[in-house]
Amino acid sequence: MSLEVFALEGIGEVTAGADLADLVAEHARTGDIVLLTSKVVSKAEGRVVEAARDDAVRDETVRLVARRGPTSIVENHLGLVMAAAGVDASNVEPGKVVLLPVDPDATAQAIREQVLRRTGANVAVLVTDTAGRAWRHGQTDLAIGAAGIEPLEDFAGRFDGYGNELAVTAPAVADELAAAAELVSGKLGGRPVCVVRGLADRVLAIGEHGPGARRLVRETGTDMFGLGSREAVVAALSGRQQTAFGAPADTEDLLVALVECGFEARREPAGGIAVETAAADVRLRTLAFAFGWAVRAPAAGSADLAAHLVPLS
Repeated sequence: MSLEVFALEGIGEVTAGADLADLVAEHARTGDIVLLTSKVVSKAEGRVVEAARDDAVRDETVRLVARRGPTSIVENHLGLVMAAAGVDASNVEPGKVVLLPVDPDATAQAIREQVLRRTGANVAVLVTDTAGRAWRHGQTDLAIGAAGIEPLEDFAGRFDGYGNELAVTAPAVADELAAAAELVSGKLGGRPVCVVRGLADRVLAIGEHGPGARRLVRETGTDMFGLGSREAVVAALSGRQQTAFGAPADTEDLLVALVECGFEARREPAGGIAVETAAADVRLRTLAFAFGWAVRAPAAGSADLAAHLVPLS
């Protein structure tokens, strides 16, 4: 297998109202995957605003994940978790910032349909942006919008050459393509549109757009790292942001944590966990909250003085 990845030259500055499909139509062939940076899409859609960057980040933020000094990692309106909500002040006039597109999946679909209508070429379209990765230095491009391609290839249920069944292997194909395109577009070259040629088998049939890049966004509560380490402590102590800790933990997981924290705990025959401490114990309540469980005090007049833990519904 071989791939051709190239950037389109001579596009120039894109302004509000620009016809994005027209930028790629003459270069597109059936089976191509066309990638546009989010910045060029945002400029065409009028998402350049005159505002202080901090104010724009606040307005685009849905949930704070972590903050260290001037750097904030947040969830934005698209469900993406990234630095500064994806607000960018580079490659734009001083005093202005670029916001991410309102609906990059819809934009990708519209461009795809327009290219087909004008040229007859059936292409896939990706909208890309730059983001960091947990546990890694540096940034890479990833897909925030997609049409005409399955963004994720799920290998679950398949078998490798040794007969082992695969369970969680799922290459993020759209992100891999975005990273490849960034290698030829660069950050300062003024080449915001790229084409990947050689993967025609991944381009969906006409009229089939796929689930979009939203398929790649991990749902709140299913991410093991929904909060920064400091923010997780604050959330547990304050009793806020329960969803960031995910679904209630298994009984065994909570029992292990209770013992590690010095509590005497036991399973109850009817379900739940009994803990030999007062129900008002702040450490117990904090731990239970983080694991998605609730603390119940003993019934009035009961000889059993243990606190009782039950999963939150």
